[in-house]
Amino acid sequence: MTEQITVLAMDKPRGLFGDAWHALRTRPVFWVSVSIILLVVLMAAFPTLFTSGDPSAAQLSRSREAPSSSAWFGIDNQGYDIYTRVIHGARASIVVGLLATVGVVLVGSTVGILAGFYGRWLDAVVSRIADVFVGVPFVLGAIVILTTLNAGGDAGPTRIVAQVVLSIAVLSWPVSMRIMRSTAIAAKQQDYVKAARALGASPRRIITKHMLPNCVAPVLVYSTIALGAFIGAEATLSYLGIGLRQPVVSWGVMINSAKDYLRVAPHALLFPAGFLTATVLAFVMLGDAVREALDPKLR
Repeated sequence: MTEQITVLAMDKPRGLFGDAWHALRTRPVFWVSVSIILLVVLMAAFPTLFTSGDPSAAQLSRSREAPSSSAWFGIDNQGYDIYTRVIHGARASIVVGLLATVGVVLVGSTVGILAGFYGRWLDAVVSRIADVFVGVPFVLGAIVILTTLNAGGDAGPTRIVAQVVLSIAVLSWPVSMRIMRSTAIAAKQQDYVKAARALGASPRRIITKHMLPNCVAPVLVYSTIALGAFIGAEATLSYLGIGLRQPVVSWGVMINSAKDYLRVAPHALLFPAGFLTATVLAFVMLGDAVREALDPKLR
């Protein structure tokens, strides 16, 4: 009698992000948030898939019409089709949030990991500069920056978007810096960093090859949540009249235009505010899911 020996192949070991993806696949919250985000991204990238209307076409004769079969979300005070502008407005809101997040993460993470690795006077100087920016209220700082940048007069859509992105990035980078700095301080005390130093690795190699891959997870979680927060920040600044403005179409601009006639045409505020809220919540839920998946203690 011949005995057959079955060799069971062991699963390949997974890294941090492999374990995170394995945990995320089983979470309904992750798939719900990703579905909403993908829908909004499609709206921003390919608005013609959802509507063939022109967001700048106005019919004053139909001002403040309620939602109907010809205008699903109704007509606003200026005669614009709200559904068309909601679809096209996703692009500006997403672009502002994405560019602001990229700027904050790049600047904050770079400064933070250098301050955490080298320490001493560099850490002290960077920390004190960050404290100054943290002490400035966001709305007040944005008002000062945007009113100063807008002092020259009218600006085109590109400059308007760039100004809002710059104001958000300038006021928000200390958060990313502090997260990366604290992670870098903990990472440089680990044995793999000490071993790399003992083998004669340069500071650049230690930072890029050893510390950065092990410090990026907390910043990744922050950037996911911050993207939604920055989309909400853009809407807040636009509502106050200092953020995006005509001719740019965004959810914040639509909310700002609808606030003066809320009682007679509440639908003009309801739909852009609803899309804004759903998008921000989707990014927050995604950030929470990623945080739980990357932190073994929360699984």
